Amino acid sequence: MEKVMKKSLLFLSENAFFTKIAKKYGLQYGASRFVAGETIHHATKVIKSINEKGFKVTIDHLGEFVEDRLEADENADECIVAIKEIASKELDSQVSLKLTSIGLDISEKVALDNMNRIMKVAEEYKVFVTIDMESYSRCHSTIELYKKLKSRYENIGTVIQAYLHRSESDIVELNSLSPNLRLVKGAYKESHYVAFPKKKDVDDNFQKIICMHLLNGNFTAIASHDDRIIDFTKTFVQNNNIPKEQFEFQMLYGICKERQQQLLEEGYQVRVYLPYGKDWYGYLMRRMAERPANVQFVLKGMFK
Repeated sequence: MEKVMKKSLLFLSENAFFTKIAKKYGLQYGASRFVAGETIHHATKVIKSINEKGFKVTIDHLGEFVEDRLEADENADECIVAIKEIASKELDSQVSLKLTSIGLDISEKVALDNMNRIMKVAEEYKVFVTIDMESYSRCHSTIELYKKLKSRYENIGTVIQAYLHRSESDIVELNSLSPNLRLVKGAYKESHYVAFPKKKDVDDNFQKIICMHLLNGNFTAIASHDDRIIDFTKTFVQNNNIPKEQFEFQMLYGICKERQQQLLEEGYQVRVYLPYGKDWYGYLMRRMAERPANVQFVLKGMFK
């Protein structure tokens, strides 16, 4: 039953029709548990409250399935506004973004042009930017654009998904760039030809790329709520004398708050992934698919 639910939710998360319908109704139906608000002004208030508790933040202006150049440019403008807001309010926050939100599905040139606009401002205001990884069909383009941008800007990172067969080779290929990478399991529905279908294989590969990237001496963000992955990382860094400044744990806003607090109290760096914006639908569907308990939280929010 859980597998059927997960497949259904992932299908809904990638359905352009339902995404467009959901945009019309704003932030509701329980999504507020996982999303900071609709605007950067809503988000900065939440960032400040999170920072005051000792956590770092990365914000993501939600958006997917953008095929209109004007909308892509507007999303890039929103990222620039967010960067300036972070700097002006002296918040401990980075920015995460999806290339499809700024034009990748239109062309790589559109996405690269918008990324250069964003990165020039980010470099000026000293704000770090992470390019989120999306579905496998966009993986190669994302890696290639990241390499181009990394040759020009230092304050940029990207994401590697452990469930993909190619992830180990991507870690090897990117190592020469001394990349700052966020390592995740992956949350898109993919064919077994490109992704590990079994959870154990995904977990094993996740542990492998964590070890590889840390031993390469690069900054590593371990983005997971899985206690086994977290405990594995803690043991590995202790056994290999890896300083706490070289890595951080990242967790989603609204999920596993007690675990986040525990890690912080143990002296680890913890960064909260904080999405905001009207286009919350796809994000919410994937969060529910990742963890069945999230469905209960959302249903409670709907009835309230």
